[in-house]
Amino acid sequence: MAKSKKRKDKDDNKNIVVVEEALSKSEQFIERNQNIIVYSVAVIVILIAGYIGYTRFILEPREREGLAEMFMAEKYFQEEDFELALEGDGEYPGFLDIISDYRMTRAANLARYYAGISLIRLGEFEEGIDHLNSFRKRDQLLGAMAYGAIGDAYWELGEPERAARYYRRAYNYEPNNLTTPLFLLKAGLLHEEKGEYDTALELYERIRREYPESTEGRDIEKYIARAMARR
Repeated sequence: MAKSKKRKDKDDNKNIVVVEEALSKSEQFIERNQNIIVYSVAVIVILIAGYIGYTRFILEPREREGLAEMFMAEKYFQEEDFELALEGDGEYPGFLDIISDYRMTRAANLARYYAGISLIRLGEFEEGIDHLNSFRKRDQLLGAMAYGAIGDAYWELGEPERAARYYRRAYNYEPNNLTTPLFLLKAGLLHEEKGEYDTALELYERIRREYPESTEGRDIEKYIARAMARR
């Protein structure tokens, strides 16, 4: 019993020595590198303060300004006057101006979405795809719509494999009752065109099963019947 206690005391003393040596080495390291550590901490503090200041006093006001400037372009977009929406009317800027003048803002990001859709509607498919690929897809609906529009563009360009891939991204992107059945249907139509009736049927049946109350779901039986007849 006494030997066991002595051994324990010896081990405890050894552990204390190891800890003290580690602390001593740490203190020595800090003393040797004190200036570097202080400089590094100061740089980090300055960078954080600079980022907060830039965001609050420069970026956020520019975002508000960019969104306010974009209202007329959005109006033209809703009226399907896509050229004026893109280029502006001489008094109010278009989406391309917003992208250029308000870089790194949410306004510019939203303008990329609108610009991409507008260009695709005007038949400028490649340029529209570029803008939509640059669009940061954070919004549930706009993210899916962007992927789906890229799918539309590739279908128009005669690239069905790429179109199918982007439709798949669209209907898998944060599933919801609006965009998911829409792009399931478009993907089904594309696969029908390719002669892949079983794949089309699977997509149509998913609409019937999961989204029966959607616009597409209420009309899906005719697509299912057609795909089954063509198998």
